[in-house]
Amino acid sequence: MAGSVVASPVMVGRDEFLTLGGRRLAEAGQGRGELLFVTGEAGIGKTRLLGALTRQARTQGFAVTRAAAFPADTESSAGLLLDLAGEVGDRSLGRRLTERIRALAAAPATGGDAHHHRRLLVADLTALLLEPRPDGPHLIVLDDLHWADAVSLDVLGRLAPRLSTRPLLIAAAYRSDELPSRRSLRELRARLLAQRQAEEIRLPRLDRSQVGTLTGAVLGGPVPALLVEALHRRSDGIPLHVEELLAAGSSADRIDRVPVPDTLGEAVLSRVRQLSAATRHVARAASVIGRSFGFDLLVVVTGVGEQAVAAALRELRAAHLVLAGTDDATFDFRHALIRDAIYDDTDLPARRLLHARVAEAAPGLPAAVVSAHFELAGNPPRTFRFALAAAREAAAVSAHREALELYRRAVRNTPADWPDRVALLAALADEAAAVDENVEAAATYEKAHHLALEQDDPQAAAGIVPRLVAVGHLLGSPLRERVARLRDAERRLDEAGLAAPAERAALCSGTAAAYMLDRRLDEAIAEGECSRSGARAAKGDVGLNTAVTLGSVMVFAGRPGEGWPLLESSITRARDTHREAETARGYRMLASTASVVVEYDRADRFLRDGIAYAETVEMWNHRHYLAAHLAHVRWATGDWDAAEREARQALADGRGGITTRITAQYVLGYLAFGRGSWTSAQALLGEALSRGRDMAELQRFSPPLWGLAEMARCQGSLPSCVELCEQGYRASAEVNDAAYLFPFLLTGTRAHLALGQEGAAEDFAGRVGEVLLSRSVPGTLPAIAHARALLRLAAGDLSEQPMVDVVRTWSERRRFWESTWGLGDLAEIATRRRRRAEASRYREEIRVRAAATGATVFPAVASPRPGQPWHPLTAREFEVARLIADGLTNRQIAERLVVAPKTVSAHVEHILTKLGVGRRTEIAVWAAGVSAPASR
Repeated sequence: MAGSVVASPVMVGRDEFLTLGGRRLAEAGQGRGELLFVTGEAGIGKTRLLGALTRQARTQGFAVTRAAAFPADTESSAGLLLDLAGEVGDRSLGRRLTERIRALAAAPATGGDAHHHRRLLVADLTALLLEPRPDGPHLIVLDDLHWADAVSLDVLGRLAPRLSTRPLLIAAAYRSDELPSRRSLRELRARLLAQRQAEEIRLPRLDRSQVGTLTGAVLGGPVPALLVEALHRRSDGIPLHVEELLAAGSSADRIDRVPVPDTLGEAVLSRVRQLSAATRHVARAASVIGRSFGFDLLVVVTGVGEQAVAAALRELRAAHLVLAGTDDATFDFRHALIRDAIYDDTDLPARRLLHARVAEAAPGLPAAVVSAHFELAGNPPRTFRFALAAAREAAAVSAHREALELYRRAVRNTPADWPDRVALLAALADEAAAVDENVEAAATYEKAHHLALEQDDPQAAAGIVPRLVAVGHLLGSPLRERVARLRDAERRLDEAGLAAPAERAALCSGTAAAYMLDRRLDEAIAEGECSRSGARAAKGDVGLNTAVTLGSVMVFAGRPGEGWPLLESSITRARDTHREAETARGYRMLASTASVVVEYDRADRFLRDGIAYAETVEMWNHRHYLAAHLAHVRWATGDWDAAEREARQALADGRGGITTRITAQYVLGYLAFGRGSWTSAQALLGEALSRGRDMAELQRFSPPLWGLAEMARCQGSLPSCVELCEQGYRASAEVNDAAYLFPFLLTGTRAHLALGQEGAAEDFAGRVGEVLLSRSVPGTLPAIAHARALLRLAAGDLSEQPMVDVVRTWSERRRFWESTWGLGDLAEIATRRRRRAEASRYREEIRVRAAATGATVFPAVASPRPGQPWHPLTAREFEVARLIADGLTNRQIAERLVVAPKTVSAHVEHILTKLGVGRRTEIAVWAAGVSAPASR
């Protein structure tokens, strides 16, 4: 986008002003006009608001005339009116206005009472503008009124009190930051507003949320919070500045570093060049100090004395470059880009000298600020000392993003003889990991690890490996590689004969976490117990991390009575001892585990608490991952619009975490196929599956694999669905997993039944059910009862209660997908029992649910899809329907298709249900009206 022109397609934060303008237009259309001032600083959106008002007026039948003043008009007579005369649609009126203005210009040369002559002409011009117009109500738009001449302002002042009985609205815009220097406009505004003869719209700057909305409109989607923060900081909420900065770069890093756009910088510097040399010197010094600066420090840095600085500040304020702060001794640049433009225009040697003066002259400034000035002054030793102290302070108060910048500065300026470079690099990497800069964290951990080995310090190297492996996991490092690194660190400790209990406990804890993520639960428990025994001699954070891992393992292993209390108590202990990383990880593990095992009330609570906590302590990777799982809970519980918002924002914010990306992608994939967006769903789920398989972690690849299987079933690609379900079964059965296996049970069973493979369906359900029962995770068990009910229904058992119980259980657990399909099963049972009213009620409930989510895949709401004329039937059901239309009996159809007669009977019942009919003849009529596809 760099170098392009950027404009938001929508106006943001101006709804109330557009509404007010609309009301004033309506009143003018009824003969009650007025003068409406629109004011605000340069770039705030005055012209854009007037444009929107103009478009609205034209749709209401107004004639519209636009005119603008120009800088030279302040020295002319009636320049604004002359421009108006040239634009007015009534040529006769325009000609007469032009003649009167020329007469005014000639008045001094003809002698006589020029002032009296001017007053008469002003009155004459006013009368001309108030003449009734044959083309209906009229809107006059006057832009850049701050440059208008005195005569034009006099006419405007005479017009204002006369508009209330005319179908004429005048909207006039001026810059609020130009008003103090234009006495005539200032006096006119004050008089008209005080006498209620005019109204004023004052456009404010956008807040952070509104900047985010504007940026999203420009970029066409959710925007990373870091980018919004950077844009708001540099633009000060001025819409034009946001757009100009976006044109120069669309990432947070680029926005922070991009030079002031030429269009804005030149406007600032043109003002600066008109200042005295002494004031320009003070302005440069102020820009070096920062956006805000104090009078006393400015005196010291400039070295020109208090009176000279005070005079310069008066000139800077008159030029609208500087504002007084909260007291007489502090000042601010009007907006950040003014400061940046002046700073960038200052020569490097002068900047360095001024930075050195600031650093030396301000012992009371925070160490972080002093370190920045010393670095820009070119003083590495002092930069390092202040940056390191400030980085440690920032990390201690959870300001991790600030700490990262300060550690970066310290590393850039580290003295060659600094003895503890390994710890310094590790600290930098810790802060990078905290704020989701995982690529940098991994590279820096690698440097620290390599340096520790070079220094023949395997214990220090071993202390880094668990953190390095954890970040590697977020970047997609496969399980085998992560475990190999942990094992290698243990081997090095063994070879060196080092006890290193803390490091060994951390290595075991890291290995337990790695196995847990692949659901190798028995191995995870073994490693966790090893870590726990070693943690007694280690730091407390190792024991907390291990306890969190084991708590999650116990839940997945079907021991929730032990797992949940262990997870919750670990979070409490970590918070009470101010261990932020361990607390955030505890929330992450507990909430995501609850999300997976269908404990949505618990998940919702801890996701919200965890997100709030992670934001407070700036643990951004944890925050974004929790947000992705919150999206999953929203999908699972039927709040699909919220799920989409959360998932897209997590994708936008999750800069360095592949686990966040995979989770958000498969949630969006679920939403896409649920709404019938097959191509989008295939792309999202396919990418998530590929990334998950690269990581070789069950919890990464199994969810998108299920999504692809369920989508294949919904599309009628039943053999493909069966194969994908078998893949899901094999992956979970290998490690005796239930949490990720349970969705495949219903998908696979339904696919087999739709193919007429009752025996295969029963076999699949038995194999999957056996694994689920071996763990007996409560949230997964309703799938077994549901599959059994489906098998009974396929066998002709029309008992309703088992399916009623299943739907109630899913609903109690807030599981939207399975409970809604269960309603369809109940509708089928009711139809086959000839209880049409009951079937209609179930289908109506499905339609209500579908309307709330935008779902289109449920049979009760689905519409035919291109290329699939058999919809809503499966391909095999359509084949049966065609044979019914040909007059074949069930037995004849069975012989033709080489299936059992009872299979044909089941197909016929399904067809009756899906078509909402009650007799075979109605099936025949439907099938006869549908053309078979050209190919199958």
